[in-house]
Amino acid sequence: MKALSVLHSVERVQSGAGPTVDDLRAAHGPMLAGLSDSDQHRFWKRLGVWLPRAATSLDALYGAEAAAQLLSRLVEVAARGAASRKAELRLLDASREIEPDWFQRPDVIGYVAYAKQFGPQLRDIGTRIDYLGELGVTYLHLMNVLRTRPSPNDGGFAVSDYRSVQQDLGAMDDLEALADRLRAQGISLCIDFVMNHTAEEHEWAQKARAGDEHFRDYYLVYPDRTVPDAFEKTLPEVFPEIAPGNFTWDPALNGWVWTTFNTYQWDLNYRNPDVVVEMLEVMLYLANVGIDVLRLDAVAFTWKRLGTNCQNQPEAHLIVQVLRALMAVAAPAVVLKAEAIVGPRELTTYLGSHERQRPECQIAYHNQLMVMVWSALASKDAVLLSEAMRRLPPTPSTAGWVTYVRCHDDIGWAVDDSDAEATGISGAAHRAFLAQWYRGDFPGSFSSGRSFSVNEETGDERTCGMTASLCGISHAELTGDSAAIDVGMRRLLLAYGVMAAFGIPLVYMGDEVAMGSDDSYLSDPTRADDSRWMHRPVMDWDRVERRRVAATIEQRVFAGLTRLLSIRSRTPPMRQGGVTTILRVDAAAVFAFARAHPEHGRLLGLANFSETAAVVRDDVLGAAGMGVDAVDVLGDAAVLDGQIMLGPLTVAWFTNDATDRVVPLPPRG
Repeated sequence: MKALSVLHSVERVQSGAGPTVDDLRAAHGPMLAGLSDSDQHRFWKRLGVWLPRAATSLDALYGAEAAAQLLSRLVEVAARGAASRKAELRLLDASREIEPDWFQRPDVIGYVAYAKQFGPQLRDIGTRIDYLGELGVTYLHLMNVLRTRPSPNDGGFAVSDYRSVQQDLGAMDDLEALADRLRAQGISLCIDFVMNHTAEEHEWAQKARAGDEHFRDYYLVYPDRTVPDAFEKTLPEVFPEIAPGNFTWDPALNGWVWTTFNTYQWDLNYRNPDVVVEMLEVMLYLANVGIDVLRLDAVAFTWKRLGTNCQNQPEAHLIVQVLRALMAVAAPAVVLKAEAIVGPRELTTYLGSHERQRPECQIAYHNQLMVMVWSALASKDAVLLSEAMRRLPPTPSTAGWVTYVRCHDDIGWAVDDSDAEATGISGAAHRAFLAQWYRGDFPGSFSSGRSFSVNEETGDERTCGMTASLCGISHAELTGDSAAIDVGMRRLLLAYGVMAAFGIPLVYMGDEVAMGSDDSYLSDPTRADDSRWMHRPVMDWDRVERRRVAATIEQRVFAGLTRLLSIRSRTPPMRQGGVTTILRVDAAAVFAFARAHPEHGRLLGLANFSETAAVVRDDVLGAAGMGVDAVDVLGDAAVLDGQIMLGPLTVAWFTNDATDRVVPLPPRG
């Protein structure tokens, strides 16, 4: 222990005045008295690793003097949280400390669903585990779980109580029981943690309205329009149609409160250190319920700076770095997932890719890949997709992506102008084309999507719709066009085939049986102005049952997706943490990429976005570091006479050994 003391004394000198591990143990050690000596030792050992990182970030946020006091408060919260973790969670902590990159494994397969639409109660979801097992799911993201205000509530993102679940789902005990049951089956549970704001009904907001100055400072409130008007000069509107502006007058506050998303969602004031303490307490509470992954909603918006768009500010990253450090001390099994739908060049920063790499979120949504795949499907051309992916900064080897074809939200056509210009097209024109194509108004479009949040000033238009509807399956099903159904299914499986090679693939509820968009939201006055509800349907369990009926759409899509995910889970080079290189090929419709992992081998991925066959020279195998004896584990491509033949809308995964498809992986957990 003396060596540790010396080490931290050195760190203290290097980083400025602040508490050492010994100081903090003296102050907060009694909180851990109920733990075994080994568990206490592990806590302080972890703090020794993470303390300098937390201190550095806090210094940058609040200054050295305030940071020292705040650090002690945060360690107190961490100690209290660690002491409250039940034995099986402490065992999971120990397991994941041995394998901290467990989420990079190829057998981590995701599924995302609204809890109510999938359940309808938490207890019911427990009965669906065998169904998830058919898909190979090892990661379940349940949405709209925590207590929200009554509708409208931004699809569940206006949280009124972080420590309660939605009343119609059950109770917090039900969530804990579900987490335990999932864990026993090797499935990690993810829920949404809304960082940027609370509902106006939240206890903190209500106390602020009642005149409590302490809680008023939890939010950003201004007595008149002077400051709000100054900010508005550079602030975009997130929902210009349904929630214009970024500030709302509240009579009880006698002030203008910052409301980025909706009038009933009040932005939190992270300049107030008390907010950081509160959020850490809530995160540890949820971790101790048994949550494995916390999706940090709207993390990019958490810090405000005059003269900017108040997104992606450096302090937003520092906040996450502090929370990551303290979570790693108290609950190291928990993973943080960034929901940062930001520009392509800013994506990797939420994984800690800065001038000096900093541990931040372990995983993040790959929004850019999702947008580019839809672009390639519409244009039948992979040139822009290849260029955009080639220009992304490298991903830190310790982090990973969550990849998705669809999610609960709209698709914003985030086509970077410089990427577009590099391929000889206009970014603005291409964004307009994609919006028109996917709402079904462009000649030859296969899509039956719908627009969302059109901004007349900027021309920005987003798109809604279930995957089957955007791929053309739903319309073809209505018309009975079997050929169009076949092509639509190819599009869906192609999109998932690309996603499965770049990160943890998330199957969006219903995609596995080609569920289409749901227009019933139009008859609900609280939802009719929000077209995102068309892709938040109640799970069609009758349709799910048809997955067992041969030759049905449901059976074919379910079988195709299950096969794809099963092969991924048994293909070692699919493991994240390696290096991905975008390759150039002479077929414009083909997206080509190579994966090289230092332990798990190499992979060549090819995706033909054309509705006709494509051919690429087999020297692309050499570019991927493999020979012509490499095997397509999906079995849909052929190598002949120096060429690789790809069928229409086909994905191929070549590895340097056919046995890669059957190599067993370690047990999940």
